[in-house]
Amino acid sequence: MPAEVDKPAKMNLTLIVLDEPTPAFGAVFTTNAFPGAPVLVGRERLREPTLGAVVVNNKVSNVCAPGGVEASERLCAEVARGLGLSATQVLPCSTGVIGWRLPVDAMVGAVPAAVASLDARSVMPAAEGIMTTDLYPKVRRASVGQGSIVGIAKGAGMLEPNLATMLVYLLTDVDVPRDALRATLRSVAARTFGCISVDSDTSTSDTVALLSSRQVPCPSLEQFESALERVCADLAEDLVRNGEGVHHVMRVRVHGAPDEAVARGIGKSVVNSPLFQCAVNGNDPNVGRLVMAIGKYVGAHHPGMDLSRCTLRMGGRVILQQGTFRLDHEAERALVAHMKEAELYASVAPADGLTFRPPVTWPPHERAVELDVDLGLGSAACTVLGSDRSHEYISENADYRS
Repeated sequence: MPAEVDKPAKMNLTLIVLDEPTPAFGAVFTTNAFPGAPVLVGRERLREPTLGAVVVNNKVSNVCAPGGVEASERLCAEVARGLGLSATQVLPCSTGVIGWRLPVDAMVGAVPAAVASLDARSVMPAAEGIMTTDLYPKVRRASVGQGSIVGIAKGAGMLEPNLATMLVYLLTDVDVPRDALRATLRSVAARTFGCISVDSDTSTSDTVALLSSRQVPCPSLEQFESALERVCADLAEDLVRNGEGVHHVMRVRVHGAPDEAVARGIGKSVVNSPLFQCAVNGNDPNVGRLVMAIGKYVGAHHPGMDLSRCTLRMGGRVILQQGTFRLDHEAERALVAHMKEAELYASVAPADGLTFRPPVTWPPHERAVELDVDLGLGSAACTVLGSDRSHEYISENADYRS
């Protein structure tokens, strides 16, 4: 029972434990200026020589709560006691309602059962345990030489990493030196999790952690980075596809840009436009809103940029070239068909007339509304993933705490 409201809720306590503590670990955290207590503790953990476990709770994010850091540290100490570690070898993570205090007494009491339930046969229980409003668990894997990288993730709303209500745990047996592992993680996270958005809001709790058991030689750092990027890119797309109320994933490829920052900024402006999100949700190819979103970003951040050579495509079809739309009845039908083909589900009228809920618990396909923006100004590129805005998203977030 949260101390702040009279609303009982079931909390999961999830443990990820290495056979032995490792010096080869790293993490990146939210850029939000009101970080949660676990993030504050996590940043300090990066100074430690080794890490042996991660403890994760859902339902309560422990952000700006009285005694928050002390609560996280107390939980870490209890987990450490059960595993034969020191408290500083345990990384805490919390996700859920911002502002509520952790029910730390009850959580400490649940630690022995969590330790006893550890199972090395599958990562799926952990992927399920960290979920909040997620519809389904997210697990991805890639091979690296004789070893592999396995990743799990949660996150469905308040999602625009930098990072965003997002917890990601990447586990590998490939031996990568600590400094190289951390540099690789930062680079890969920027190119994957840094290029997605569901609602443009950056959470207070985001954490991406990478831990290596160092059991298998690394064939090359380039191969390790390539495999890590595959896992992270797949998880990033899973997060968007599983976003709260998402009917359509939008994939915006921006190229011909003067630099990557411009390409990413334009892509984010497109996927974060509420008007364009609503049009996509309704399978309405209102591409004027697409042009608006691009022009809004450029006008605000690069007012001298010449867009006269810009070419826009949707579903592979040219819709704007040299500043002029290429639209007719045939194009309208083709664009509508493309959007309908990318739709994950249609809304179902709620029985109570109020609360819309997704009628699916698993994505029926991996298609997306494909958007291509060629600025004709350079060689830099970036692909950004985003989503539409639906009745289900509003219902989820209007009733989130109830």
